[in-house]
Amino acid sequence: MLIHPTLDQLQALGLQGMAKAFTELDKHGDAATLSHAEWLALLLDRETTWRHDKRLSARLRYAKLRHQAAPEDVDYRSPRGLERRLFETLLSGEWIDAHDNLAICGPTGIGKSWLACAIGHKACRDNRSVLYVRFTRLLDELALARGDGRIASRLKSLASVELLILDDWGLQPLDAQARHDLLEILEDRYGRKSTIVTSQLPTASWHHAIGDSTYADAILDRLLHNAHRVELEGDSLRRTKASIGD
Repeated sequence: MLIHPTLDQLQALGLQGMAKAFTELDKHGDAATLSHAEWLALLLDRETTWRHDKRLSARLRYAKLRHQAAPEDVDYRSPRGLERRLFETLLSGEWIDAHDNLAICGPTGIGKSWLACAIGHKACRDNRSVLYVRFTRLLDELALARGDGRIASRLKSLASVELLILDDWGLQPLDAQARHDLLEILEDRYGRKSTIVTSQLPTASWHHAIGDSTYADAILDRLLHNAHRVELEGDSLRRTKASIGD
């Protein structure tokens, strides 16, 4: 068999996974031990795996997750009120298909951001588009976008992502522009896409944190009306791990 022309054709067709598997089979002499059907099945399997990995890498790069949090590494043993059955249901992603939201609340250091990123990582594995942003940084980005005329395109991109993670909500009071921007984002996404919000504040305090009753009613109606909730409690995991290491 002419190896190089075949490789050139595979690469020209964009079949990089098949080309790599073809080279490895030829190099190790394994092709002679396989039937034609087995040989073709192996090449197709490698192409499928290569495309999946490439797609996942692209999803993760776009997501910009704060933590490299794998769902398999979720700690259910720490005393923080994390219900395993509930969280495994959230990892399955059915609530994302239903365009529901999720609120993860609890004190600092309890792992809210990490858990949100674990859900985001699983969503990327499931070929969903994900974007992680810290809420205060997003407000700064929107202010800059408004100044240079990119605000419409920025809001459009936020509206289109299947799972938006807004981390550290409620750290500072919202001014009028921030309230307007948050309402625009949630209005565009309500019933169409899913949003995760993490906060040190309990949801009962969110109305006050928004600072304007009219906006607060509108924002919370779009955010919490269809939201699943994870309420965490206990000591900071960072402090606990630090004390164990001392």
